[in-house]
Amino acid sequence: MLIGIDVGGTYTDAALIRDRQVVRAAKIPTRSELLSSLLEALDQIMEGVDPAAIQRVGLSTTLITNLIAEDKVEPVALVAIPGPGANPSGFTVFDDAHLIKGAIDYRGRETQKLQPAEIAEVMKKIEKQGIRKVAVVGKFSGRNNQHENEIYKYVTQNHPQLEVELGHQAAGKLNFPRRAATTRLTAATRPAYRNFISQIKAALQERKIKAQVYILKADGGTLPLEKAVEVPVETIFSGPAASTMGVLALTPEGQTSVVVDIGGTTTDLALILSGRPLLVSKGARVQQHLTQVRAFSVRSVALGGDSTIQVKADKLQIGPLREGPARCLGGPVATPTDAMRVLGLIDLGDEKLAREAIAEIAKQLPTNSMAPEEEPVITTARKIIDEVAVILTREINYMFSEWEQEPAYRIWEMMQKERIRPQNIVGVGGSAPPLIPLIAKDMNCQGIVPDNAPIANALGAAVARPTMGITLRVDTEQAVYTLAEDGTQERLVRLSKFHLEEAENLARELLKNRAEEMGLTEYSREAEVTHRELFNMIRGWSRVGRLIDVEVQIPPGLIAEWIN
Repeated sequence: MLIGIDVGGTYTDAALIRDRQVVRAAKIPTRSELLSSLLEALDQIMEGVDPAAIQRVGLSTTLITNLIAEDKVEPVALVAIPGPGANPSGFTVFDDAHLIKGAIDYRGRETQKLQPAEIAEVMKKIEKQGIRKVAVVGKFSGRNNQHENEIYKYVTQNHPQLEVELGHQAAGKLNFPRRAATTRLTAATRPAYRNFISQIKAALQERKIKAQVYILKADGGTLPLEKAVEVPVETIFSGPAASTMGVLALTPEGQTSVVVDIGGTTTDLALILSGRPLLVSKGARVQQHLTQVRAFSVRSVALGGDSTIQVKADKLQIGPLREGPARCLGGPVATPTDAMRVLGLIDLGDEKLAREAIAEIAKQLPTNSMAPEEEPVITTARKIIDEVAVILTREINYMFSEWEQEPAYRIWEMMQKERIRPQNIVGVGGSAPPLIPLIAKDMNCQGIVPDNAPIANALGAAVARPTMGITLRVDTEQAVYTLAEDGTQERLVRLSKFHLEEAENLARELLKNRAEEMGLTEYSREAEVTHRELFNMIRGWSRVGRLIDVEVQIPPGLIAEWIN
């Protein structure tokens, strides 16, 4: 049996799965203490179940998202080694950074040494500020981590109270600003995430659940619980990833669908192209900064079932605020959920309270906007539902203008040989059933609300397979190769006729080895090359070597237990 749990902003969902069927589900309000919500949902679905029968546990949590959004993380000092080239002052991530001298070039060669006196001065300044965490990032540290390691050694010997995060370990790919943002976020969130994971392990041990536990990442893949603490920021935006993977599991293979996950506070939009979720090419945007976190291309709309309804200038305004649950569930204000309850579209909460809430809105609207043949409460409820559908349809169309800029989308569209829209609008979440048909009609698509739509996120967390990747850089002149993910640099043994094919084979082998270390051998067989480039280096009139870049990824997908 499989377990999936998704800790969302409004509700925590859990699913117990056996033989590709959801045999038990739970949905409870998410409290500020996320772990207690997770464990309550777990205990509900595990009642009377033998813990030894659980084969796999998948978790999706808003912990990292909440920590960053609510600014509940410790401050992190950024120490940057920019070297020559672009001025860091042009990027906001470096606004309060400590810039120090030293340089590694794009091929990983040291061109300027660090200045020990300068490092000492910077660390004393950080210490006086009362900051305990330091992110150290060099522009080309992914090609040679020498400078970052030198600073790490100095700090551990002279300022042991400071905790250091190194850029080549947190995010080794090129793009200095994104690597700096990712490293800083990793340093800021790791302590809280480490504590959260230790609590989960203890709670599962107490419940005698010995199954392997996986954490969902922003790219729809999972990582073993023990490995997730190394890359906490990769679990940001796991909510949209969970809903996308849930839709992937609940719809026919190979179809193209817009995912509309209607929650209590927000609605998340994502896109599946011929069975492949669309990834954002530039990395996830956290607050105002782009990062190197692989993530689905999603849009979060501040509109959900619990959004506050107001009347301003004789017009309905729905969202972006949420002041609590719907009135029919004991909340303070009218919401779309109340409108659905009035119209009999859902059977949730107290109908009398819902009618009272919508009646208050009806009194504030001009009488000429009311249908004469219907009572004002019914007319207003219909207007609310229609307005929600209009807003979401507009947001989907706007999102397509962004999706169409993604290279993966443009390639997919060329493969179709015509400009087409998706086959399906697939809705998940508790408010999906009444809204999806309206949105699908406006977009001339098939509207689908699959079975288990209310707990699709938990299902997605349960059945998403692990993902991982390798970014290989080969320099045949220097006879070395480098892995961007952690800065590993090794000598090349065979140099003669080293072409793209050899680099791809090496990258696949290195990915396989890493997958074995993490217990993910079976998934490494699904690895595919996502990027490759070869540059000949010419000196005089002769080629003196090649620079080869290859990226190999295990793409997002579903575990064999769900597919077979």
